[in-house]
Amino acid sequence: QVQLVESGGGLVLPGGSLRLSCAASGSIARIDAMAWYRQGPRKERELVASISSAGNSKYADSVKGRCTTSRDNAKNTIYLQMSNLKPEETAVYYCYAEVMARGASSEYIASNEWGQGTQVAVSS
Repeated sequence: QVQLVESGGGLVLPGGSLRLSCAASGSIARIDAMAWYRQGPRKERELVASISSAGNSKYADSVKGRCTTSRDNAKNTIYLQMSNLKPEETAVYYCYAEVMARGASSEYIASNEWGQGTQVAVSS
């Protein structure tokens, strides 16, 4: 079974910065795309940033220039560095990964996994 665990959330002042991390664990053969999503109060979940296994990243227009995502494939970890945060970016931030895991009989099992989320609050 594969698990994703986020960390790094918290309370930050408007204009402040925060770095989120998400580590995947379990019987992982490889991880393809990884991504960060967020869901604010009374809002739908939205894509913030994604990154391929080769390190190619894409960003939502709302965060371009203020956020950078990166990954450490050896650690099965993705990061999100956010700066100049705005109150409307208060949300639960979730990581997502497309995982190829090894089953009990060494078979390959493809799955899309989500973390439990980490709360980011931007407020003065």
